[in-house]
Amino acid sequence: RVQMVESGGDSVQVGGSLRLSCTTSGLTFPDYSMAWFRQAPGKEREGVSCISRSGTIVYYADSAKGRFTISRDNSKDTLYLQMNSLKPEDTAMYYCARARTAYCLSWSDSNEYNYWGQGTQVTVSS
Repeated sequence: RVQMVESGGDSVQVGGSLRLSCTTSGLTFPDYSMAWFRQAPGKEREGVSCISRSGTIVYYADSAKGRFTISRDNSKDTLYLQMNSLKPEDTAMYYCARARTAYCLSWSDSNEYNYWGQGTQVTVSS
């Protein structure tokens, strides 16, 4: 049975930091790239970052570059997203997703992912 559970979302002030986690089981986690997406109210889901199965290839949305860091621990089947210098526009539900491939191909296209978590809410207030 596949399980993906995000945690770490919270309400923070502008400039604050959060670390999101996505614990998984039943996914053969080490064999696939993983990503974080987010969706704000009234907006489409957008890709935030992707990491290849080995962790050697990472991609970020322009909005995340320099502030967010994606990482993974294949021994724990867990994905992370360190978010620093948070802004109000980062407010969204954040989802982890398992890709269909190992190398973040077309990483920002949600159709490239076949397993999703339920999401964790991040709220940034000024």
